[in-house]
Amino acid sequence: MAGCAGTAVSAARRLIVNADDFGLSAGVNRGILEAHVAGVVTSASLMVNTAAFAVAAAAARQAPSLSVGLHLNLTVGAPVSPPQTVPSLCGRDGRLLPLRHLVTRALTGRLVASDVERECAAQIARARAAGVRLTHLDGHLHAHALPGVWAPVVAAARAAGIDIVRVPLEPALSIAWRPLAAVGQVLLNAAHRLATREGVVPRHAQHFRGFALTGRRDFAEGLLTLLDRLEPGVTELMVHPGYPDAELAQWARYVSGRERELAALVSPEVRARLQGGDIELVDFRAV
Repeated sequence: MAGCAGTAVSAARRLIVNADDFGLSAGVNRGILEAHVAGVVTSASLMVNTAAFAVAAAAARQAPSLSVGLHLNLTVGAPVSPPQTVPSLCGRDGRLLPLRHLVTRALTGRLVASDVERECAAQIARARAAGVRLTHLDGHLHAHALPGVWAPVVAAARAAGIDIVRVPLEPALSIAWRPLAAVGQVLLNAAHRLATREGVVPRHAQHFRGFALTGRRDFAEGLLTLLDRLEPGVTELMVHPGYPDAELAQWARYVSGRERELAALVSPEVRARLQGGDIELVDFRAV
């Protein structure tokens, strides 16, 4: 089927619009659901160890047309597992390590694979216990793609019957307007190649986009350009629609840009472009 890794790329242009951070805050939940009702967001990735998780899970159960995956969170808040059972993922306070510390441990071989697999399995179990049927898996801040993290995450996903895992690689040149982000993408590409050199890469969308748009003040213009240049095959477009609120500000640095993304996604111009007949909106159930 079109979209499967390792298959020939279809001439058709198919697009998954995936909203990350479902469950991060009430404002984020509201924005994602509005973009889904507007017919633009087809999929969302759910965080299960955040304050707005229960509301997001309930909303997911009421929205069968929304594909929902796990947004594995290894960098913010408390783990789902007892901290003493996943010590290499936690600081002395028992909370998950910030991204920079997780990266350091990953690159120096100080992450314990069984800790990562245990926490990933626990987060999958929490989502399913809330009645959410998971279609895919990705990672908050793309931590799932790091060496020392990727292999146990893939193992946990496969054990749970989830065979679609995001490969968050986007051409760095498309992010040249954000030099630090472009450098980060180059490093992520290198880290992911290192992580996958001794393992099979699960199914995933043939193309990944989103880094180049995140944070842009001209998000709507950039999105329309991306849609015009969409490649054949299945593309996953990562977006972050939402409304800023106090809860969000406690969990994330990317706040105000989410409302700009939402406005663009539900705008008449973007919706009309998506209805032009040359792009098919799909979700991960089509991969």
